[in-house]
Amino acid sequence: MKKCFATPEFRMLALFAAASALSGIAPYSRAVWFTESFWAWGLLALLLATRRAFRFSTAAYACFFVWSLLQAIGAHWSFELVPMGWLTGPLGLARNPFDRIAHFVVGWFAFPLAELFRRKRFAGGRASAAFFAVATTVAMAGLWEIVEWVYAVVVGGDAGAAFLGSQGDVWDAQKDILCDTAGALCAVAAWIFRGNRGKEPEAET
Repeated sequence: MKKCFATPEFRMLALFAAASALSGIAPYSRAVWFTESFWAWGLLALLLATRRAFRFSTAAYACFFVWSLLQAIGAHWSFELVPMGWLTGPLGLARNPFDRIAHFVVGWFAFPLAELFRRKRFAGGRASAAFFAVATTVAMAGLWEIVEWVYAVVVGGDAGAAFLGSQGDVWDAQKDILCDTAGALCAVAAWIFRGNRGKEPEAET
């Protein structure tokens, strides 16, 4: 039991739980907080439910962890209102970049997906596992943009606009998917590099 509490995965879980609890204190919008937090906690529930059937590497769990932290932050302020003056000022950005950063990190899901496809032999080799991981991540990115659109239409008002987070950019969905794709390409590059160094877990039979 003590070994379980000392694992990196448990520490990441504890940090996320604390961040999520803090994000729920006086959020910008309780509806936005609940909706954004739902996805992070849903992912956590899925990972816990499938942990015995398939355990990812610590690096893969770290990819999920970073996204979950960003989700907790965005849930508190809403993605377009997260304080980013320390970055927008020096770079001369007119738009809050937090949402774009979060979408780039969503692309990191390609790392655990490549790991899953390779170890479960859903793909013939590492190259095909990387390809399908990127393709799956981009497909999920497109599906997410549809979810945002439907939510914004159904809920409407400030909560709907905050969840959509377009900040007046008519090409917001396309740019978000581009960020997801860029993140996915970086993630599979890291996964391939990790495999080349002999740190990739063995494929399951």
